Amino acid sequence: MKKINHLLIIATLICAFITIFSEFDRGLVIVLKDASIVLTLLLPYILNKLFKFNISEYLIFIWIIFIFLAHYLGVTCEFYNKWGPFDKITHTFSGVLSGTVAILILNKVKTKNIFFDILFILSFSSMCAFLWEVFEFTCNALVGGDAQRVALTGVSDTMWDMIVAFAGSLFVSFVYYIKKK
Repeated sequence: MKKINHLLIIATLICAFITIFSEFDRGLVIVLKDASIVLTLLLPYILNKLFKFNISEYLIFIWIIFIFLAHYLGVTCEFYNKWGPFDKITHTFSGVLSGTVAILILNKVKTKNIFFDILFILSFSSMCAFLWEVFEFTCNALVGGDAQRVALTGVSDTMWDMIVAFAGSLFVSFVYYIKKK
């Protein structure tokens, strides 16, 4: 799994650098936005080094796929603006990612009640979706923009983002329940 993760990181970085170098004429802000993928992509490794976390290769794999989808395709290649369902796909995947993180937390705590575990997975994932939407709202308020598409959809986009993230965590909860039983 470690080799696969390294290959995916290299492939994503190559794609990102090609895009970054082709966009130098669009200005520093665009280049910095695209270049931030390096930090986000390597975040699990940075956390492992700085804080001695032991993030599993499985979770790193999910993280790399998520960053490729959300950051590279969504932001850098502008799929969010080009293909309507893309936003919901990435938010659903974020529910899978945060649900997986919740399971890893539960594995450290070693709970005995499956219904508590499922409630924790769903709650943790919902909190992550909520905090992301608050982050987007705050960024919009501070620097302008409309990442939440409020001008176009009112609160519908934000609500659907949170609902599909919850659906992703429901899927993870179902798989978790089946594995435990």
